[in-house]
Amino acid sequence: MKPSSLAMAMALFFLPLALIFQSLYLVNGHFVVETGSIKVLSPVNLISKHDGAIGNFGVPDYGGYIVGSVVYPDKKTTGCEPFDGDKTFKSRSPRPIVVLLERGGCYFALKVWNAQQAGAAAVLVMDSVQEPLVTMDSPEESNDADGYIEKINIPSALIDKAFGDSLKEAFKNHEDVVVKLDWRESIPHPDKRVEYEFWTNSNDECGARCDEQMDFVKNFKGHAQILEKGGYTLFTPHYITWYCPLAFILSSQCKSQCINHGRYCAPDPERNFGEGYQGKDVVLENLRQLCVHRVANESNRSWVWWDFVTDFHLRCSMKEKRYSKECAEDVMKSLDLPIEKIEKCMGDPQADEDNQVLKVEQEVQVGRGARGDVTILPTLVINNIQYRGKLERKAVLKAICAGFKETADPPICLNEDLETNECLERNGGCWHNKHSNITACRDTFRGRVCECPVVNGVQYRGDGYSKCDAFGPARCSIDNGGCWAETKHGLTFSACSNSDLSGCECPSGFHGDGHKCEDVDECKEKSACQCEGCSCKNTWGGYDCKCRGDLLYIKEQDTCIERHGSKFAWFITFVVLAAVAGAGLAGYIFYKYRLRSYMDSEIMAIMSQYMPLDNQNGRVQTMEAEPLRQGSV
Repeated sequence: MKPSSLAMAMALFFLPLALIFQSLYLVNGHFVVETGSIKVLSPVNLISKHDGAIGNFGVPDYGGYIVGSVVYPDKKTTGCEPFDGDKTFKSRSPRPIVVLLERGGCYFALKVWNAQQAGAAAVLVMDSVQEPLVTMDSPEESNDADGYIEKINIPSALIDKAFGDSLKEAFKNHEDVVVKLDWRESIPHPDKRVEYEFWTNSNDECGARCDEQMDFVKNFKGHAQILEKGGYTLFTPHYITWYCPLAFILSSQCKSQCINHGRYCAPDPERNFGEGYQGKDVVLENLRQLCVHRVANESNRSWVWWDFVTDFHLRCSMKEKRYSKECAEDVMKSLDLPIEKIEKCMGDPQADEDNQVLKVEQEVQVGRGARGDVTILPTLVINNIQYRGKLERKAVLKAICAGFKETADPPICLNEDLETNECLERNGGCWHNKHSNITACRDTFRGRVCECPVVNGVQYRGDGYSKCDAFGPARCSIDNGGCWAETKHGLTFSACSNSDLSGCECPSGFHGDGHKCEDVDECKEKSACQCEGCSCKNTWGGYDCKCRGDLLYIKEQDTCIERHGSKFAWFITFVVLAAVAGAGLAGYIFYKYRLRSYMDSEIMAIMSQYMPLDNQNGRVQTMEAEPLRQGSV
């Protein structure tokens, strides 16, 4: 194989990995370390001010500060192993404990977790060499981190080696080392409005990072919408894309992961080019979500982006194989979003030209001013400063509130017990029967759920978003079971039957799906009144049929009969009736005579058993009667 051919083969082999890493890191990036102020208050000889790189996990106290006593452990100085006992660290004063640990040996997050378990209120990690500060990040993927990473709720910071050595030396000399960790100026607060952006991804199969960002969107949605509707914030969503190198645009990898001829790409969700979803599916959905925000913003409904993203994640998950354009359009319909405008905003993904929406995304992805390049997902930027810490509802809200000008805080920043009723706005995008004012939207503390309700004992069934159908024997009592019903000319017809537990069926004389029924024209369809000489007239729900002459129409047989017979027919009828009457009378007389005779004979037979009669002389011959007669003389 020629060297050039070998190089090409190797390039194609490593391209998928290169594209994946390129999605996370940018060449010649502009990185900025977000810092907080650390001031030494004691001892006197160490009073000074230093910077600390804020950890990208835990909960930095944005807008606040901590004054605490520094403690350096006697052993396990890296904090990579759990400290012995519960609440190991004890201060010489009632102040909170700030634990000083050394860098190296394990993840930054594990050090902070072990210190938190031992009673620390904050952690300072001293660098192992004198160098510029870096951001302490949480592990990308780690089974070890799954148990503790989300449980860290204290702040932490990385400090340079010289500063750490001075603190350690003072503690070993039994001096009371007091420091003040101050985050009040970490977020700029120039005016009454906070501008923040969230870099995210529509892919829900990228592990812990994807789960973290979707949980945040769902939990923070209520706060975000209140801030946006009140005009307190300006929110902008963003999505990371990368481009395919020119030499590989025609490769199968680029074609499956990119749109617009390699200009905008995303990694394959399963990292398997042979099956499942492709990278370009993710790019298209990212583009759609960007356009949802743009189009909604044009109608002053920018906050609908939070509804769309949340519902898309619930209804169109990759894990359930429903990640598709069709599912996205169903979500847009439920939120009253103009599908045609959004499609127009997305442009043509097959065109060999720039997409204006995604082009802007690639430009703003590069760092500017105090904000570094966006290289990992999810990333939150507040007033052009990258947020550091746990992506959690209360922590993020506190950081946003720290970005308002003094005394310009909105009420939400002053009220921790916030309750939002998301069902008040378009029923939260859930199913709604406007006629009977029945909705599937149920307000919860974290947001809302779309769940078919139970009304007056009638259960509704469906997905809660686009459909809820009444079910059960009493379903027709509420809004006619959701079926068609209409009244005209004093007549009422309904497609709901209480004998059926579900479903709608048009009544006789109508056709349709049960939700909409139209009158059947029996005359035009020749389904009735087809007797010879008959004239048919259609009516609502039925028809009128008239026979020729004086004939009488019989609907069941669809035929005509004589209404008035001839005199001869009347005579014959009279004779027949008279004969029937005579026969009946004769039968009655015969029956009465025979019955009487039969009764007389039966009575005589019974009496003859007790008093036999002498038909010749009429005397009683019984022996028992003679003494009576003699005794009576």
